[in-house]
Amino acid sequence: MNKFALVFLLIVAQTCAQKTYLSELDPLSKFPSDLKEVSGMEIASDGNIWVIEDSGNKDKLFKIGRNGEEKKSLKIDHAKNRDWEDLAKDVNGNLYIGDFGNNDNERKDLVIYKVPSDEMGKKEPNAQKIEFNYPQQKDFPPKKDSLYFDTEGFFHLNDYLYIFTKNRTRPYTGKTLLYRVPDKEGEYEAEFLGSLFLCADQDHCSVTSADISPDGKTIALLSYGFVFLLTDFTAPDFTKTSIKIIDLNTPTQVESVCFVDNKTLLIADEENNHGGRNLYELKLD
Repeated sequence: MNKFALVFLLIVAQTCAQKTYLSELDPLSKFPSDLKEVSGMEIASDGNIWVIEDSGNKDKLFKIGRNGEEKKSLKIDHAKNRDWEDLAKDVNGNLYIGDFGNNDNERKDLVIYKVPSDEMGKKEPNAQKIEFNYPQQKDFPPKKDSLYFDTEGFFHLNDYLYIFTKNRTRPYTGKTLLYRVPDKEGEYEAEFLGSLFLCADQDHCSVTSADISPDGKTIALLSYGFVFLLTDFTAPDFTKTSIKIIDLNTPTQVESVCFVDNKTLLIADEENNHGGRNLYELKLD
């Protein structure tokens, strides 16, 4: 038996051992027509939602009501939207914009923009740069079996930003790589924390967004149609964790997730031929 066949069989065996729970998203509202590609969300201090869009869209934060009404938009100074893919928030209300979308694994200018909470009242808030690189990436792009360095999901916890990469490997391995960087302005080599196997289906098992519950006990990793709930971990080692897989039963491209409280998720999808541009709620057991 050759090496690739053995790897495939091991992945299939591990996947078969994972139980998947079926759930239904509860539609809340539709985003404005000019927000077709919401790629990241976080809850604002007033209960509304901050959202961003990904590459090809504006360098702006948008505040949206849960009824889909746009409240305001903020042009972020010193921040260029090359490929904004996720939003994170710390306990002090500072927002973090992940400009680390990297479909072809070619970028050397990965950055997270920190927007301090005391800047949010300005028309054009100033952003601080947290620049970083992945020490495991030696080639730009790497070979097809090493395409681990696209990124669409991260969250904040205890002075660090935790990053989960998006797997584009061929053959597909089902793994996400875990890193962290400090939450302060500067240039960093990301600290490698290990890898996590999610599942073996390349159409459903690559991370498109991430968040952690307010009590720090549950991580939600969103993918195309699935959400993976991680529990029973001890930070910063998330590789030893229990994983519950929820099938969202949706044909649209879900790209954003955030916790409202410890038992409620908000999820957003992009507009495509199957519909989308919607805000959903998912209640967790």
